[in-house]
Amino acid sequence: MSSRTFNWSRTAKSSLVKQHLVRPSDPIAARPAQAQNARAQQVAEFSGSRESQDRLGHRAKEKLLDREFFLSLLNSASTKREAKSYLARLKASPAKPNQESTESPKESISASLPSGVNLGSFYGASRAVYDSPVFRQDTTPTPSAQDIPERLHLALIKITTPQLLDDVVINGVAKTLSQLVRLGMACCVVVDPGKVDSPAGRQTAIEQANRISAAVDGLPDSKSFRLDSALSISERASGPPTVLSRKVLLSALRDGHVVLVPPIAYMEENPRAVTVSANDAALALTKEFAGLSLNPDPDEDPAVTVRRIRTLQREVSLDRVIVLDPLGGIPAFKGPQSSHVFINMEQEFDQIKDELSQARTSVSGNNNSSKQALSNNQILETNPMSKFVNREIVSPEEPTTSGQSPDAEMMEDVLDGHLQNLRLAQQALAMLPSASSGIITSPQEVSYSAHSPPQAASDLSAVGTRRQRNPLIHHLLTDKPLLSSSLPPGRRGSSNGGFTAFSPITSHTTFVKRGMPLTILPNPYTKPWVAQTQPRLGLNDPSIDLPRLVTLIEDSFDRKLDVQNYLDRVNSRIAGVIVAGEYEGGAILTWETPPGVPDDGSEASAARMVPYLDKFAVLKRSQGAGGVADIVFNAMVRTCFPNGVCWRSRIDNPVNKWYFERSSGTWKLADSNWAMFWTTPGLVEDTQRFQDYEAVCRSIQPSWADKKSVID
Repeated sequence: MSSRTFNWSRTAKSSLVKQHLVRPSDPIAARPAQAQNARAQQVAEFSGSRESQDRLGHRAKEKLLDREFFLSLLNSASTKREAKSYLARLKASPAKPNQESTESPKESISASLPSGVNLGSFYGASRAVYDSPVFRQDTTPTPSAQDIPERLHLALIKITTPQLLDDVVINGVAKTLSQLVRLGMACCVVVDPGKVDSPAGRQTAIEQANRISAAVDGLPDSKSFRLDSALSISERASGPPTVLSRKVLLSALRDGHVVLVPPIAYMEENPRAVTVSANDAALALTKEFAGLSLNPDPDEDPAVTVRRIRTLQREVSLDRVIVLDPLGGIPAFKGPQSSHVFINMEQEFDQIKDELSQARTSVSGNNNSSKQALSNNQILETNPMSKFVNREIVSPEEPTTSGQSPDAEMMEDVLDGHLQNLRLAQQALAMLPSASSGIITSPQEVSYSAHSPPQAASDLSAVGTRRQRNPLIHHLLTDKPLLSSSLPPGRRGSSNGGFTAFSPITSHTTFVKRGMPLTILPNPYTKPWVAQTQPRLGLNDPSIDLPRLVTLIEDSFDRKLDVQNYLDRVNSRIAGVIVAGEYEGGAILTWETPPGVPDDGSEASAARMVPYLDKFAVLKRSQGAGGVADIVFNAMVRTCFPNGVCWRSRIDNPVNKWYFERSSGTWKLADSNWAMFWTTPGLVEDTQRFQDYEAVCRSIQPSWADKKSVID
């Protein structure tokens, strides 16, 4: 019984094997087509499911990346209008040229045929006909549109001492660089290892460039390129480095790479690598991108040289110069602010440079009061570099080789770093168009704002009221500082648009422009603006271009001015005139006598005079950009009338929000369409002074040609 069962089982097994045509000893290649097809179908179904899962996962990652990107984009703009305006300016990628219109009939026919088919000249003319030269009447051929490359918008970024930054900060900076590239701003990064010996500095720069490169490559749809052979230097000329290959640089940038340039140059005479100053490397790249590195032949026609330079400038637009330094923005030692929010280089560079130099001299000279003032400065207390030096380099008990205290040496290094950053921004912007701008901030601040709020606030119990604005993204979208420089310090709060509980350091970001000169007449430093000044400045003074001033007022207010009537009213009352640039903005300020007070020149009459802002004007093309309004307003309230000034505005004037934020108070004038603003401290407590201010704002008569009485 058992043997039959066994035989049957073996027979059944044999038939089953024959039925499926499978033998364990046969290789897979020897299996019949049916089994191979079934197996292939199973493998295909499995692979298809895996591929579909991978595609779904990739789509989910892309969706998350896009969501985070646009949230960062919208949060970095001050208003929805700014974000919408930038999105509207984004250009779509250029369409690929139509291949059918550019290829010859023979090429189009050959492309549609299977490979290996040669029809010779059966279709169309022979090759000699197609290759024969074509003679045209004009001698200069016009390049086709596809031969002219699209202008590359570029940001030049210098990262100082990245070896002192942890991976979280480096990853945050890399994320911001990736977002800038996605927004159409190519990034060329100079890696600055700081004060390190030449061989060690070269190795440190390469290592940190690789570190940043790995962080960029680790992000989706991001790629980087380290270029060691970007610069060359001549041993005989002993001058600054120059760019070795413009083509290699632009090729990588146009391809969407974040290009990393260590400060390494190769000798032209003796091929060897040397370490150069990172600031010199940044200036050499700026000069190249600005199209100013061309050395024409002395015998070349100047017109040809100009055309060549313009061609280079049309290729690249260096829009942003960015300095990422752990020191942060430029500190301010005069005034209530701890750091400069906006620097108009044409007007303020020498003054700020002298302030920093004097502070450094005071520290070197062991001036205890100056050192105490510096140590109390908020930017020196909160910048990460100061903390690093205190913790890692020197200790309070350890004497230094120079005999100075560790705090003094640390402050000297900090001030030297600020001076170098200020000079670098000024020298770079001097080579660029006036529309270019720069920003000096810390990599920590860029990193904190690059992280999402849950990730940044995971270790805190408090919840921030608003996500931080990334200073670099905000700068790209608006070409403005994070905060208006004319805001009173008490109303600045957090520079990121709200108080955030997860921001470990105070914001110190400085926005810089090549800017415009500022003319103040009379000069308040030599002739202060006081009510007793006689004789007064008139608008007919030769130092004032009256036609341009009238054009500025009429363009800003969009109304015609009754010039003679206006001159008759204000010429005997002028306190001073402020002009920004080439009459792009300006202010006319007067000393007004309240009604009922005799204007007899006595001390009692002068004591009752009210400092009044009669006209505040900015050209329409300069409104909302370039900081023209901030420059004029700051000069008025900080330099000309530091003790206060008043003005009036229509109740329905859309600029009132801007006025309200910058004034000490506002008051609606009853039974009128006017609101009064002032910056005078303690005005409300001084009843007589307040009544004089209100009476002046009520009594001013407009001088418009249309004779309408209610106008600002």
